[in-house]
Amino acid sequence: MPLRLDARSPGFAEDFDAFVSARRGAHADVAGVVATIIAETRARGDAALIAFTERFDRVRLTPETLRIGAEEIAAAKAQVDAETFAALDLAARRIESFHAKTELPSLSYVDADGIGLGARWTPIDAVGIYVPGGLANYPSSVLMNAIPARVAGVGRIAMAVPAPDGVLNPLVLAAAERAGVTEIWRVGGAQAVAALAYGTASIRPVDKITGPGNAYVAEAKRQVFGAVGIDMIAGPSEILVVADAGNDPEWIAVDLLSQAEHDTHAQSVLITDDAAFADAVTAAVDRVLARLPKAEIAGASWRDQGGVIVVGSLDDAAALIDRLAPEHLELAVADPDRISDRVRHAGAIFLGRHAPEAVGDYVAGPNHVLPTARSARFASGLNVFDFVKRTTLVRCDAAGLARIGPAAVRLARAEGLEAHALSIAQRLKG
Repeated sequence: MPLRLDARSPGFAEDFDAFVSARRGAHADVAGVVATIIAETRARGDAALIAFTERFDRVRLTPETLRIGAEEIAAAKAQVDAETFAALDLAARRIESFHAKTELPSLSYVDADGIGLGARWTPIDAVGIYVPGGLANYPSSVLMNAIPARVAGVGRIAMAVPAPDGVLNPLVLAAAERAGVTEIWRVGGAQAVAALAYGTASIRPVDKITGPGNAYVAEAKRQVFGAVGIDMIAGPSEILVVADAGNDPEWIAVDLLSQAEHDTHAQSVLITDDAAFADAVTAAVDRVLARLPKAEIAGASWRDQGGVIVVGSLDDAAALIDRLAPEHLELAVADPDRISDRVRHAGAIFLGRHAPEAVGDYVAGPNHVLPTARSARFASGLNVFDFVKRTTLVRCDAAGLARIGPAAVRLARAEGLEAHALSIAQRLKG
């Protein structure tokens, strides 16, 4: 059974603190293994990629077969039935439409001292997208990573996707073509991250790497950060559902399990103001689990990581939400805006009884790559801003420098940086 807490009980604050701070996810130390893989890939390039792919994915490649060519992509697309491709296309159009509405305003003005100031946005040149293979085949993640990059104006989008035992999901390749990916590489793991970051004879390096992966991929992204940018270090998925008794308990049960089926370390939490409804949802979870293909994974997640919190009033929910800072927040209540307006920390919020989180995973439009492990306190979901950078502009003539330069000289000398001071002072002399 998941942890059950009652906000009206003595000791709730301490119990809730322990729940919030509990670590989830695999804690095995993979840093050393990943460092070795990265070093080997940097030193031996394609040869290391080929060796690691044979070792981990049981596929023997050559430099010529590292890249997936146009013919293979076309053949994969031909295997996708028309209705599934139409659904993929709908998702792509909605994702593109939402991200295209992001405004990147330039800035240009002259201030009271006569100094011209401004800022402009320019896209990153090249982005690498990591897409899991094997058991986790997520064409939706291809769309969510590649489309905002293309909307931002990124010219080169390189995708790495492993093919364990030589198997690739045709829909993943179809999604890559639909999303505007410019090249696809048949490699995965930490070695793929290293190849994207540092380059090989076949793969040119990129400037930023995005996309989900296992513990080795996450650690590799952590280790190459600095040489390239990364989106985030993603942890297990999570959902927080705030629901009242006006809901069908089975709807809420399925919503909770929609994230639990990802991973045994995923977390699903229910907050409600009705203890009887909490009991009904818990019972419904057991019924739904009996018919889920991934019942073992979802059941372990719900049992070991899940939580049910009963509050005296739904007005108390916002403070608890902000403490948890969930990746996904569902507000399945009569007046979702009443709570939403008070929430400061959540990756994505789904408003009302007919807005399940799963719709956001596929076709709503906003990105489903979201901050986990309470990082919504300081981070946002993947968006167009992740694929551009801001350059500031300063224009200064002699009169303007005469007004603000003396203060800069004084501050530079206060910091003991005489060359800084002189670069300004010599101009002030005329």
